[in-house]
Amino acid sequence: MISIQKVSKSFGSFQALHEVDLEVQTGELVALLGPSGCGKTTLLRVIAGLESVDSGSILSGGQDITEHAPQSRKMGFVFQHFALFRHMTVFDNIAFGLKARQKHVRLPKQEIRKKVSDLLKLIQMDWLADAFPGNLSGGQRQRVALARALAIEPAVLLLDEPFSSLDATVRRELRRWLKRLHDDLHITSIFVTHDQEEALEVANRVVVMNQGKIEQIGTPEEVYEHPANKFVYQFLGDVNVFNGRLNKGHFDFSNTMAQSQSYVSPEDSKAVGYIRPDEIEIAKQPSAGLISARVVSIQPAGSIVRMELKRDDGGDLMLAELKRNAYKSLDVHVSDQVYLNIDGMKVFVDEGVNI
Repeated sequence: MISIQKVSKSFGSFQALHEVDLEVQTGELVALLGPSGCGKTTLLRVIAGLESVDSGSILSGGQDITEHAPQSRKMGFVFQHFALFRHMTVFDNIAFGLKARQKHVRLPKQEIRKKVSDLLKLIQMDWLADAFPGNLSGGQRQRVALARALAIEPAVLLLDEPFSSLDATVRRELRRWLKRLHDDLHITSIFVTHDQEEALEVANRVVVMNQGKIEQIGTPEEVYEHPANKFVYQFLGDVNVFNGRLNKGHFDFSNTMAQSQSYVSPEDSKAVGYIRPDEIEIAKQPSAGLISARVVSIQPAGSIVRMELKRDDGGDLMLAELKRNAYKSLDVHVSDQVYLNIDGMKVFVDEGVNI
C-alpha cells in the first residue's frame, strides 16, 4: 500500500501540491486525473522520489520512504515519451534495469534472458526481440517501455500519461491492453492522465485533482454519477449550464421557467444547474415540466448524433446526444420544435456544495 500524508511541494512561488492525502491499496489501478498544471505529474514524481517534498510523508508498505532515493523505492516508472535507448534492441532495452544492478544482486545471465523472454511474450512482441526502437510503431515502443519497468519487479508501477503521444485508435487499444495486463499481474499501479475517458475506462479508482488539491476520490461510477462539486462535474465531460437561484425548494433558471424538481437548500441562494448532453430526453409533443426549444443543428458522429438546441426562453444554446437509433425514431430536423426533459439536472450552490 502507498500512503501519501499531508504532502506539499512548491516550485519557487508556485505551490504545486497542497497537503495532499491519498492511500492506494495493494493491487489497485488508480488514475490521477486533472487539467494541465493541477499537480498530478508532480505527485507521481514525488511518489517515485524524482522530486523531494517540502512537507509531509510518503509510506510504502508501512515504511516511511520520504527520504529514500528513487532506486531504493522498488518502483517502476513509465515516461510519457517512452525514453527507450535507440542504440539498443528491444531485448536489451527490457533487460537494461536487470543488467544495471550491482554485481552482488544481479541475476545470472540465463535468468535475465528467461525473464526478458517471458516479458516479450507477455507484451506479445517476442518476434521483435532483435528490432531497434526506430523500427517500431508508437504502440509497440510504449509496450517495450512498460515491459522494461516491469522487468525489475517493482512493488508499484507509475505511469506518466503513457498513451498521450499516440493516435486515438492505438491509445484505445493500449489502455484496454493495460487493463487486462493489470488484472493478470495485480501490480499496484498509479497512472497520470488528462483524458477523462481513459481514467473512467481503465482505473479502479479515480483521483480528480485541481490546483494542487484533490477534489474527489472514488470509483469511475462515483465520480461521474455523483460529482463532489462543480469542478468535478464540468471536468468529466460536456455539460449544459443553467444559471439561476434556489428559491423555496425550486431551482429557478429563467424568468419564465422553473425546474419542477425540489432541492433541500438555503432560501434564495444563487446556484448553477448542470446536465450532460446524453441525460437530456427529447420529445416532439409538449408535456408538463418540459422545456420548449428549437433544433439549430444536427451533427452525426459515429454511433451517436449531437444536436444543438436553442431554448425558447432565450437561454444559451444546449447540446444533446442521442443514440443513432433513438434519433432515427424521433425523426426531427433542423428548425423543428422539440421539448426537453432535464429532470437529471444536478444543482450546486455557489460554494460548490452539491444540492
